[in-house]
Amino acid sequence: MLNDIANFLNGAVSGCSATANSAEVGDGNVTVDGAHLHACVKALKESDEFDMNVLQVISGVDYPERIEVNYMLASFTKNTEFILKVKLPKPNPDHVPSIDSICDLYASANFLERETYDMNGVTFNNHPDHRRILCPEDWEGYPLRRDYKVQKEWAGLEVNPEHKINSADHTFYKDIIERMGGDEKKVTYSWKSDD
Repeated sequence: MLNDIANFLNGAVSGCSATANSAEVGDGNVTVDGAHLHACVKALKESDEFDMNVLQVISGVDYPERIEVNYMLASFTKNTEFILKVKLPKPNPDHVPSIDSICDLYASANFLERETYDMNGVTFNNHPDHRRILCPEDWEGYPLRRDYKVQKEWAGLEVNPEHKINSADHTFYKDIIERMGGDEKKVTYSWKSDD
C-alpha cells in the first residue's frame, strides 16, 4: 500500500518527492517534501482510490538536524491507515520551522497542530487560531525539543519546586537495578520472581 500511495502522490502532486519507507519493526510511512504537504493531503482525501477521510494524529519528533511532523491518516471506507511524514530542517536549536496548516481539510487538525506547535515549536501557516494549547502563551521554549530547559520561574511561581518532586518515583528503577546486582537485563516489567 505504501508504494501505491507514493506512486499516486508523485503522479498527482508535481515535485512532492513521495517516498515509501518500509520498516522492519513498527509502521512504515511515506515521506513527502514539506512544501507540498497540503496538496498531498488534499489529493489523498479527495482520491476515490484512497479516500483518506480521517486525520487521526499529528505529532512532532525532534532530531538533532530536523523536526519530523507525522500525520496519521485513515480511511474508514477502505479500512486503511498510514503515516505521512515531512522532514523540516532545523539548522540550529532556536529555529522554528514552518509548514502549511491542513485545518481547511480536517477540522481535527486545529488542536493537533496547536499541540505540535506548543510542544515541538513548529509553526503552521494559515492556521485559524495559531496559539499555544497546553502551555501559557508566554512560556519559554518547547517542552518536547531535545535541548529544552525548563524555566526556573513563571509568573512569580517556582516551576519545579524541590518539595513537590516525588524523588522516590525518580529513583525507583535505579534502586531495583542496584538490588539485582546492577544487571539491567535481570529487570523486567513483570513482578514475577524467579525464586
